[in-house]
Amino acid sequence: MAKKSKLMKEMLAKVPPGHQPLPLPEALEILKSFPPRKFDQSVEIHMHLGIDPTQADQIIRGSVVLPHGIGKTQRVVVFAKGDLAKAAEEAGADAVGQEDLAQRIKDGWTDFDVCIATPDMMGLVGPLGKILGPRGLMPSPRAGTVTTDVAKVVQEYKAGKVEFRNDKGANLHAIVGKMSFDPQKLQENIEAFIRHIQALKPQSVKGHYIKSIALCATMSPSVRIAA
Repeated sequence: MAKKSKLMKEMLAKVPPGHQPLPLPEALEILKSFPPRKFDQSVEIHMHLGIDPTQADQIIRGSVVLPHGIGKTQRVVVFAKGDLAKAAEEAGADAVGQEDLAQRIKDGWTDFDVCIATPDMMGLVGPLGKILGPRGLMPSPRAGTVTTDVAKVVQEYKAGKVEFRNDKGANLHAIVGKMSFDPQKLQENIEAFIRHIQALKPQSVKGHYIKSIALCATMSPSVRIAA
């Protein structure tokens, strides 16, 4: 534990006093200067929003395809039948099914990152909410995971589509790439994500919408960037 504590202190020494916000290129320069780990860490963005999470019209939820993906092959399952099931398989879905897939999930299998369903399958998927919901895997029209265009959505998630939803503290978290990414690609991914969130600002929100933004790696301190 002492060794980890020392490493963390070394990283924190590179962060501006008081976690002063920096321009994005400078923040990325600091992030990339942190000592490498034995694995390719994810780069995460954390945003604190000026919303009231208790108000339904101020919930910030959706998905966005980042320009350079997230450096991770997402495991996608699809509830569909007939031609749409075939289209999902051809698009690269890891598992496609109906009652058989539902039973597999009821038996405890949740080894996937995204669950997509066609509208006519929601009667079958609905009872799985207690399993899928807490894991953020429940298909949703708002997130685009309840759709008839399953092939397109499967391809988007395979290419690096990111889902997001604010928590009860009005915070938003998402993966925007890997530490191995070129700084320019990370910057473009982050800028695309922020632009997308800005475009979702509810009309009922007054004052500052994006209050703070911070970046971090899986095992690093955060670096704030100018909101």
